[in-house]
Amino acid sequence: MTVKSSISLSSEQHAFARAQVRDGRFPSVSAVVQHGLELLRQKSEDEMAERAALRALLEERAKGTFIDAATMRSRLDGMTKARRRADRDAD
Repeated sequence: MTVKSSISLSSEQHAFARAQVRDGRFPSVSAVVQHGLELLRQKSEDEMAERAALRALLEERAKGTFIDAATMRSRLDGMTKARRRADRDAD
């Protein structure tokens, strides 16, 4: 379902979006804006997943279990990748 919405863009933003359309990257300015919003949504969800992973790690560490930095990075990367896969599968 699509919803019509009125938005305001700066002259620079509009020129950039029009250039994307002119260069054949997107079919319309609306598609450019939709893509930008999708990227922002993904970034926001990734940040939430990373915060949740960090929160879980801190809770585990507070219980006395030590996790070295390499294991922590691996777990955070795994959780982020799993979240991205789940998002792609949901679409």
